[in-house]
Amino acid sequence: MRLAEAKQVKEMPYRVLFLEDDPTIREVLTEYMLVTGYQVITAERGDRALEFLKEQTFDLAVLDICVPGVNGFEVLKSIHESGKRTAVIMLTALEDEQTQVKAFNLYADDYVIKPVSPIILLKRMETILRRTTQNAADERGQEKGLILQEEAYCAFYGGEKLPLTLTEYLLLHRLWQEPNRVFTREQLILSIFNEDYIGNDRIIDAHVKNLRKKLPASCIKTIIGVGYQFDREAGGL
Repeated sequence: MRLAEAKQVKEMPYRVLFLEDDPTIREVLTEYMLVTGYQVITAERGDRALEFLKEQTFDLAVLDICVPGVNGFEVLKSIHESGKRTAVIMLTALEDEQTQVKAFNLYADDYVIKPVSPIILLKRMETILRRTTQNAADERGQEKGLILQEEAYCAFYGGEKLPLTLTEYLLLHRLWQEPNRVFTREQLILSIFNEDYIGNDRIIDAHVKNLRKKLPASCIKTIIGVGYQFDREAGGL
């Protein structure tokens, strides 16, 4: 697509940190971001990106993983540990499942595999920023209740992100989707692991126990002899 098409995206005064060591990709995508109205700071090394993060505030970071110095995962981890409200898109050529799961476990908001259309990347950025802006507004107006960001695989309670593993998130998400339904352990296993899991269905009990420790409210009810159910009232729905 032509660069002119990017101008159709609404101009927004968002600040973006773009970590990318490939000069061609960095130049092309930065130009698209600038034309669209973003304020962009670029870095080709992870340690330089960390310096920018200490000095400035960003609404969004677009991070390559394999860069000189500190890698993109370390930058992602630093953003999360800082407590800053910076959304993160991992933009990388690494497409294996293990790497993607690691990114989401470190609280990435999205994972985009290169090569990518600049227009598609811009739409991903727009979607995430729209969602995070709305979440910030929701948190200011409502300081209670459970909120799940389905595209980012993460959950918030009272405006605070919960430190869930991917399996814990998937379990919570399945129960949250149908709060009036009681799920058996077998149904939850199939929902989370499909047919890949081999073992005792009591593994679900262990995940529920860990999940309850991380949830500020008792959102998950045990239905004796059957399984588990999401409590709408406790979850603030």
